[in-house]
Amino acid sequence: MRRTPEAGVAALSAPDRVLQLLAAVAQHGAAVPVKRLTELANLPASTVYRHLAILKRWGFVAEGEREGTYEPGPASLQLGWGGQTSQLVSIAHDELQRLVETTGESAGLMVTINGRLACLDLVESPQSLRCSIRKGSALPLVRGASAKAQLAFLPQRERDAVLDREFGTAEAAKRRTLVRELAAIREAGYAVSEGEVDWGVWGVSVPLATRHGRLLGGVSLMAPSIRVARRHTGLIHATVAAAGRISGRF
Repeated sequence: MRRTPEAGVAALSAPDRVLQLLAAVAQHGAAVPVKRLTELANLPASTVYRHLAILKRWGFVAEGEREGTYEPGPASLQLGWGGQTSQLVSIAHDELQRLVETTGESAGLMVTINGRLACLDLVESPQSLRCSIRKGSALPLVRGASAKAQLAFLPQRERDAVLDREFGTAEAAKRRTLVRELAAIREAGYAVSEGEVDWGVWGVSVPLATRHGRLLGGVSLMAPSIRVARRHTGLIHATVAAAGRISGRF
């Protein structure tokens, strides 16, 4: 007697089902709705939510930007990048902490994975009013200082692939404007933005690269715009210095 797919799913152990959900999230290519996960795993929503809670607690998944969606978390991203990412996080964390102590603002370690911006590590500002990206979140590469600092220093072929995906033929003018902005970022060595991702948030981001010029990631500093007045230069210099120390140690 042949077993049905439903019988095969039912025979899975609880750990198998957790890993099945993790694989579904990882392979989806974007934040996946819980409803879709229930279909892929052939499980009731209550079971899916219970397993997702375990994966979220351990950092393997994170909630997406849209309510009810999930995407790979920081632990999954580190697994995907292997030992080099663990080394990068280890080296960068002390410098992120030092940058936060120096500036009083939030600092994050950013990387590009599969054409998306991801936050691998984050040290938050001690101030009650603070700005920060969610650790493990994945965002488009075309808005905000953190994204543009990565996009500007990607190899040309990868950069073009991102632009092709983000801009249709009717948005050629927007694409040309961004291409000019990316060229200016490469010349400056860092990116600055205000209000591009979240209203009232200012940010600066500096790419991290090996001595051979290969992009490793970036250091980003985020602050409420109302607290940045007359501090722009100092915040930029502090972030550039932190990125330089990280790159120098890698």
